[in-house]
Amino acid sequence: MGSNIVVNDKMQKNYRYQLTEPIGKNFDPEFHPELSPGQMLSLGIFGGKYMTDCQSEFPKSWFKNAKLSLVKHDPNLNYFKVNASLPLKVWQQKGWIFPEDPRGWFQWYCRYYLGRRIPEIDKIQVKRWKAIRRHISQVQKNCFPFDLNCRPKQRQALLHWAYDSRKI
Repeated sequence: MGSNIVVNDKMQKNYRYQLTEPIGKNFDPEFHPELSPGQMLSLGIFGGKYMTDCQSEFPKSWFKNAKLSLVKHDPNLNYFKVNASLPLKVWQQKGWIFPEDPRGWFQWYCRYYLGRRIPEIDKIQVKRWKAIRRHISQVQKNCFPFDLNCRPKQRQALLHWAYDSRKI
């Protein structure tokens, strides 16, 4: 807590932020992720390509069992073996990308989990996280409980947003 982080990777040069909260603590009262970033990476998200050039920014433990691809996005690395991602270009066109987190929601979550707080952006990202819950309802409505073969794309998308869709 209180640490200053300097980021230099493919998408950000000399970006600086401060950790003001303890790691994994003091979240917004409306934000209750079911998975930590490390758990998400070890399950398999974003085809393994999401965090390959910025690992030094985050705890080494997050990457110990991470399913990563240094070459290209590989849906087989995802927990449900399906592609549930939109291209970054689509996220940019829809206005879902902010300069502080050019990789999107998961990058925001990793930094938020570490203890960075940017109240105006945090509010937007928590609201987006809550909106994804609609996919939980769709899985519950259309699948038998714990049928992991039912709606794998929606289940994978939920994993991308820190919802543990294996428990639905």
